[in-house]
Amino acid sequence: MQKRRVVVTGVGLVTALGTGREETWKGLCEGRSGVSTITRFDATQFSTRIAAEVQNFDPLRWFEKKDVKKMDAFIHYAVAAADNAMQHAALTISPELSERTGVFIGSGIGGFSIIEREHTAFLEGGPRKISPFFIPSSIINLAAGQVSIRFKARGPNSAPCTACSSGAHAIGDAFRVIVRGDADVMIAGGSEAAVTPMGVGGFAAMRALSQRNDDPQHASRPFDKDRDGFVVGEGSGVVILEELEIAKKRGAAIIAELVGYGMSGDAFHITLPPDDGNGAHRVMLNAIKDAGIQPEEIGYINAHGTSTPPNDRIETIAIKRLFGDHARKVAISSTKSMIGHLLGAAGAVEAGITSLVVQRGVIPPTTNYETPDPECDLDYTPNKARKLEVRYALSNSFGFGGTNASLLFKKYEE
Repeated sequence: MQKRRVVVTGVGLVTALGTGREETWKGLCEGRSGVSTITRFDATQFSTRIAAEVQNFDPLRWFEKKDVKKMDAFIHYAVAAADNAMQHAALTISPELSERTGVFIGSGIGGFSIIEREHTAFLEGGPRKISPFFIPSSIINLAAGQVSIRFKARGPNSAPCTACSSGAHAIGDAFRVIVRGDADVMIAGGSEAAVTPMGVGGFAAMRALSQRNDDPQHASRPFDKDRDGFVVGEGSGVVILEELEIAKKRGAAIIAELVGYGMSGDAFHITLPPDDGNGAHRVMLNAIKDAGIQPEEIGYINAHGTSTPPNDRIETIAIKRLFGDHARKVAISSTKSMIGHLLGAAGAVEAGITSLVVQRGVIPPTTNYETPDPECDLDYTPNKARKLEVRYALSNSFGFGGTNASLLFKKYEE
């Protein structure tokens, strides 16, 4: 039986570079950093005092004032990104399409700020001070729930929670839902808002974060020899996936085709990947096999590229292991250098960016690449965007617990 083809018809982004797809894309292509000193809370006592915060975000564009405090910011961001993607796709969900349209939106952490707020209320005033909206404003699946309610999407509804692979898994799982015929349209992505005292404090306690506090814009430096950890980012990425014939029938403008999805587990360590890059190697290979192509056909990789010393080195090893001599011909970049690491939303934002790369023929750079690392010696598109026509592109996501996802996009062809 012929495999159902799945295309991307809309991309919605909320990042530190702006609320909206074009604002983020423009910032990326300009090589602009969204990292700055934390304003969400007083971070003076923290070892890391920088983050890639979403600036000037007004939830009143999407919610009534009385409802804003009933939802954590990660839900606000998800609804905003979904709205941006729906507008991009020029999609209206009719009553006939409603039960054939699903929502998969993941998150790695969910409503930390609400959890912290309500815990403080409990400590100060006892259980009667806990809001009745505490649970539905903070649990991870309510991003998908609120998006489905807003757009009347009554099809499959789920919320992967797989650390930094959550958003990528949501898109890949949604892709499979359409391929097997359980839906025709999926609103898929990830959302995160973990720039909170416990979010930043927890990662800082692990010594995973950059401490370049006096130079925030140069703190996230994937593959650079002087990288010292990642920068926490926040925001959301959502894509609209449609079965090809459904999209063509309504005259949708097709951005890219999603042709492969890989998953793997490291089975190694709770936070570190194996030194041989086995899990990263296999997840890319699985996506390539799923697409039915050869590794040599890949022209671009949006790397996981976190700016931590082990991750960037091991991802490089995995790319060399899979691609052999072709590894040096592949354009690679880490957009985390500008928008930080969005944790559970990272894979979704980067999948949206990768689909735009395939459509527009421009590779966003890896910024802050100043001192080459002998162990990271591939083409990371340093510091300046590059025009390059790409037929096939991978987007990689690796999460704590050794959970990996890779999405493979293709330039759309009839």
